[in-house]
Amino acid sequence: MSDASRVVLGLGGCVDYELKLTADVLEQLITSYGIRAAELTSPPAVVSSERDLVVSILGYVARGGGGEHFVASAPALSTFADRFAHRTTLGGTSVRAGLLLDRLGIPSALHLVTVNDDFRRLLPAGGEWFNSGTEDTFFPHLIVQFDQGLHVRAGDLDLTSPFPNRLIYVNDPANEIMLLTDDLGSRLSRASVFLISGFNAMRDETLLDSRLAALREHMRQLPADAVTYFEDAAYHEPAFSARVRAALLDRIDVYGLNEDELQTYLGRTVDLLSPAEVADALAALSKLIPAPILVLHTKYWALAYGADAASYTDAVDAGIVMAATRYVHGDDMTRADGEELRTRRRRAESVVFATALADRLGEVVSCRPAFQLDVANPTTVGLGDTFVGGFLSAIAGKAHR
Repeated sequence: MSDASRVVLGLGGCVDYELKLTADVLEQLITSYGIRAAELTSPPAVVSSERDLVVSILGYVARGGGGEHFVASAPALSTFADRFAHRTTLGGTSVRAGLLLDRLGIPSALHLVTVNDDFRRLLPAGGEWFNSGTEDTFFPHLIVQFDQGLHVRAGDLDLTSPFPNRLIYVNDPANEIMLLTDDLGSRLSRASVFLISGFNAMRDETLLDSRLAALREHMRQLPADAVTYFEDAAYHEPAFSARVRAALLDRIDVYGLNEDELQTYLGRTVDLLSPAEVADALAALSKLIPAPILVLHTKYWALAYGADAASYTDAVDAGIVMAATRYVHGDDMTRADGEELRTRRRRAESVVFATALADRLGEVVSCRPAFQLDVANPTTVGLGDTFVGGFLSAIAGKAHR
């Protein structure tokens, strides 16, 4: 049995075009498309053109938010990307988590639904992966980063981003289909850790139900002591989120999500530094998603919530350390960078919050504060994926329920 077979990461992956927004290009687009400030309050439900894409992006920049969307027009993605300096990377929660694990010296096996020359060039040499597709496919995702303080002024628009963040725009038939390999079950029979992600890209209800049923059948071969981690995401068809939970929740040990997904589910904003508001949010979330352990990762802190929360403290902290290391060092991060970052100060307000939340909720919560970081050019892409990779690094080979 190969060591990689102990950690199976799925279910999809992609090539990313990463870029950082600049005010001059955005202002030119606002002017040429005649975009008005009022449009940002009700962005298009379907992104079907580059103009729609710009309106959607500006709405997020104005509030410093992050998100993910299906784009009906694939050419709009490449047209927009070509207006900026951009680079080609690999994305998807499972792929980025696997890349981190490789840097930490922890082997894993990746289940992919699309492969091409970029994958072969950028995946770790000697890494283990298996692909459900029968031929090469290429459906790049647009990953948009913006800095805190990005100021855009054109027409009647005058906005400044209050936070740095990232946006994901997708037109990807391979991940929409999410074909599973026939041998996934046999691979899972040897696994101690299984990561599930990627169903958020699917758009056909019948096909989704078929894939979920097939995955459940494959998961029957998981060892009883394996840990199954499910990472949530923004669903291109929002109603599908409930279908996925209904199909898989009884087989999930740890259910992870970020602050954007939390607030979407609750239908309200949550003050992430208010122990009372977060406690109420966790109570409401646990009724909607009654997983044994909920993991919530935010820019201020991350936590595990559930009866066995304390046993995941080290995993939560490892996730925070690795995400913070990526924030500072980007794709060039090393294990040594992570060890150095671990020694830095935590955010004062986050330390106060974590203590107060523990006083309020007791042993059902284990919260770790984020780091105090002042970075001129932070990396905002892949932080959640890197958190997942860090979390899994702490439990790989030591699965428990």
